[in-house]
Amino acid sequence: MTIDPQLNIFNRVVDNAADRDPLSDVFSALADPTRRDIVARLSVSDATVTELAKPYDVTVQAVSKHLKVLEDAGLVTKTKDAQRRPVHLEAEVFDLMTKWIERYRRLAEERYRRLDAVLETMSDTEKEEVP
Repeated sequence: MTIDPQLNIFNRVVDNAADRDPLSDVFSALADPTRRDIVARLSVSDATVTELAKPYDVTVQAVSKHLKVLEDAGLVTKTKDAQRRPVHLEAEVFDLMTKWIERYRRLAEERYRRLDAVLETMSDTEKEEVP
């Protein structure tokens, strides 16, 4: 019996899906340009699926699938308002992303400050010798 390596890779991806963290889900959901555009539009105001689908050359069902990914990541929620079912952007999720990004931005800034301090102590000749 032979084992197809592609099936093995697929199984690992499926097995690891349960181990995903919320941050990975958010970044994965935002990896698609259509979903990023939907999020940008929802940052202005809530909208129905039909309203969100208008500017795209795709079906309402396709936009619904994009919204499902965003909803699973916690980025949007669907509410019921009489006959309308507006989609609402959950801004709190962006706090999670912002904190993660800010942490690494601060670390990078600190590294550059240390590098600047080292360069300040070096003579011009020593700076030229640095690869």
